[in-house]
Amino acid sequence: MPRSFLGLHARLLLSCLGELAAVRGGATVVQLREKEASARETLELGRALLGRLRPLGVPLIVNDRVDLAMALGADGVHVGQGDLPPEVARRLLGPDALVGLSITGPADLSTLDPAVVDYAGVGPIFPTGSKADATPALGLEEFARMRPLLPIPVVAIGGINAANAASVIAAGADGVSVVSAICSADDCEVAASALVQAVRRGLASRK
Repeated sequence: MPRSFLGLHARLLLSCLGELAAVRGGATVVQLREKEASARETLELGRALLGRLRPLGVPLIVNDRVDLAMALGADGVHVGQGDLPPEVARRLLGPDALVGLSITGPADLSTLDPAVVDYAGVGPIFPTGSKADATPALGLEEFARMRPLLPIPVVAIGGINAANAASVIAAGADGVSVVSAICSADDCEVAASALVQAVRRGLASRK
């Protein structure tokens, strides 16, 4: 991922994106993360999202499912350590697709090939309730120690909100990815805007 960004990935995005509230607030990437629906239902959701996002130039990345990313013509895929290897995703999706890889701790660093992977999703940084099988939280100190060992852009994930996003960026993240911080908010646009401002404060502190 060649730029700092606020990524939104959620199970049911239409409540936020029906009027593009999260995007208006500053979300610049959307990840389709659907663990419970069938492949066909997820495909239909992806089509609905693409119809809203593509005219705005906002990329849609599919979580885990390279086959659905291909079927949708999505902008890329994000794979975990137990999914198809990044090199397989790259071969299937082509050189222009975005390919992200989850890094949950130092032991995963050897799985990252910067010639294949565009960005690393590192976390959880803080405890999170959005993922039942999440690994233990890294914390800011461990994240800061790992960051120099990652030669590509890093998106931090896990328990991030407007109150702590600036500290995550200050510790070395290039962007943040959230679920509940936006999708559980009363106003998705306001919540996304608050996160964008926090990211900007974190970037400013690094200068």
